[in-house]
Amino acid sequence: MIELKNVEKYFTKPIRGKGVWGMLKSLFSRKHTVVKAVDGVSFTVNDGEAVGYIGANGAGKSTTIKMMSGILTPTGGEILIDGKHPYKSKERNAVLKTIGVVFGQKTQLWYDLPLTETYELLKYIYDVPDDEYKTRLGELVELLDMKSFMDAPVRTLSLGQRMRADLAAAMLHNPKTLFLDEPTIGLDVLVKRNLIDAINKLKTEYNTTLILTTHAMSDIELLCERVIILDAGKVLFDGSLEAVKHMFGDSRDIKVIAKAPIDADGVKSSFGEAILKTTAEDGGHSVTVTIDATKLTTGELLNYMFNHNEVADVKISETGIEQVVEKIYEKNRIAAGGNGDGDAQGTD
Repeated sequence: MIELKNVEKYFTKPIRGKGVWGMLKSLFSRKHTVVKAVDGVSFTVNDGEAVGYIGANGAGKSTTIKMMSGILTPTGGEILIDGKHPYKSKERNAVLKTIGVVFGQKTQLWYDLPLTETYELLKYIYDVPDDEYKTRLGELVELLDMKSFMDAPVRTLSLGQRMRADLAAAMLHNPKTLFLDEPTIGLDVLVKRNLIDAINKLKTEYNTTLILTTHAMSDIELLCERVIILDAGKVLFDGSLEAVKHMFGDSRDIKVIAKAPIDADGVKSSFGEAILKTTAEDGGHSVTVTIDATKLTTGELLNYMFNHNEVADVKISETGIEQVVEKIYEKNRIAAGGNGDGDAQGTD
């Protein structure tokens, strides 16, 4: 279990003046700015749970991951990983044996060594028994399709190969918890989907607790059942993926293509407020109807369409989490009076 209790992380930055003279003056100035990277964050993650930890750039996602993995020490509050503090020297090593970390923009692999030698070093670092190491590595190589480049130096690997290798390195000691910070950044669509599939298999097979930070909302939908939304270091929302989608109404886009023009106004008048929007294309032969799924079912609308039109094709899509998250941020900005800063203050 992972527990965060009112966790805070503040950084201080010197206030620098303009130009060369201002820069020189700042060398002797005590003025600085306090930046609240994480501001009173609390949540609990249970064993085997997959959580998407999302927010805009600078929201505090990576800082939280670094505190949970022991890289940074909180300014205030408490973090417990299975009852131990990852940032305290006496407990740090015990925690490190139970977690794996993948940073999409950094690697834990040795640049000039082949992967086989890198994994041998990690075996000794994590004190993995020989039999367990051979079995585990064989499973990971097969699952992540790494056999063709196991003897290649890390510097020769493509980005997709390196990300798979980093994931294997993080899972080599069979951690209970896996932290993934932007693991698919820069990957093309096919490589990204293969990596997501591999993470899902690892999560399912080993009941690994997963915390994922990413800007790719599709990754969240494919990997996580729960989402925590962060803004300016504070938690805006913590709940299930389905709950976040329902926050602003559960909508569906239903595109209907017919052999003759569709009466979009007639659809609107027939269902009233349950129709959020209609968009006609191709001279009315194609109409996309956005419905409030809490007031009107997809089946009811399709029954109407089939009874009133000669339908040739239908396409149905749900509201994506990306659109919902944008609305949550917009609502938060309005509530804050349009000022999303407020996270830094000057001190002497």
